[in-house]
Amino acid sequence: MGKVRVAGFAVSADGFGAGPNQSLEHPLGEGGGDLHKWFYPTRAFRSMIGKDGGTDDRFASAAMEGFGAFILGRNMFGPASNDWGGPDWKGWWGDNPPYHAPTFILTHHPRPPIVMEGGTTFHFVTEGIEAALAQAKAAAGDLDVKIGGGVSTVRQYLKVGAIDEIHLAMSPVFLGRGENLFAGIDLPSLGYRVTEAVPMELATHVVLAR
Repeated sequence: MGKVRVAGFAVSADGFGAGPNQSLEHPLGEGGGDLHKWFYPTRAFRSMIGKDGGTDDRFASAAMEGFGAFILGRNMFGPASNDWGGPDWKGWWGDNPPYHAPTFILTHHPRPPIVMEGGTTFHFVTEGIEAALAQAKAAAGDLDVKIGGGVSTVRQYLKVGAIDEIHLAMSPVFLGRGENLFAGIDLPSLGYRVTEAVPMELATHVVLAR
């Protein structure tokens, strides 16, 4: 049985994992794109968008490798205020999303599964976080399950102690408002401790484990 991990999750210096006012124009919220500047130059990111080259970054590679299933919140699939992005919307990533594995979307709105190119199938789970995790673990087998976000989804799984390891990329920017990842969550009481902290030019990488 694999682990349940959060990996490559970018947060601002003041703890926000997404900016305010998410929309089609601002999928990560206003200012949220700045949190990922560490990731954009890497080989892992460029491969995701079908391009060659890029820098070698072990944290970026680890954020994309070893996963047999993914769990995403509703807004990670489409803008909540826009009727799933319209009747033909199939996610932010186009026809070939970067997941390449079964991907479970937490939602209150039932929808049939969507089979995409490259091995990704979106499954829409209306029974809650425990049901989504059970399905993801079954699909992943011996590989890990990635809790891909957004902030609300990570917080829900943290509160029930379901996450084994968290890799945060803490970017040197302040958002001031948006979705705060750890507000009101006592990580030490949940059993988490810092196992690694690596400062780099565009982010400080912090790994927490139980």
